[in-house]
Amino acid sequence: MIKGVGVDIVRIKRLKSAVDRWGRRFLDRVFTAAEIAACYEKAQPYASLAVRFAAKEALIKASGGKLSGIAFREIEIVNRAGGAPVIKKEGRLAVALAESGIENLFLSLSHEEEYGVAMVVAEGAGNNEKRKAGF
Repeated sequence: MIKGVGVDIVRIKRLKSAVDRWGRRFLDRVFTAAEIAACYEKAQPYASLAVRFAAKEALIKASGGKLSGIAFREIEIVNRAGGAPVIKKEGRLAVALAESGIENLFLSLSHEEEYGVAMVVAEGAGNNEKRKAGF
């Protein structure tokens, strides 16, 4: 059963401005060392950083706000051997997801010229109750 969907879009130039202004202090507050290293190995490091930032925001939205207290640094976006991006479920993030009933996360990232976008679908076991429309 789908527990939530989150989408976020980031202007790549805005993320670059934050890095230019705050440098390593910003990077270390938002990204893991592995994410920073992986992004700076790419031809477009700021686009890669931007989509990871968007993925973290999208995950929080997909959780329905149930990840409050989880720092961005505790959410790590990695790539499988084939290149597909995934959200690492470890530490406090794994505990919070389990407590929220979220078992699986599906992530899609994309960037084009000015923008980076991420979409997260959170899936968990159903509860056999029909969901009522919220309107």
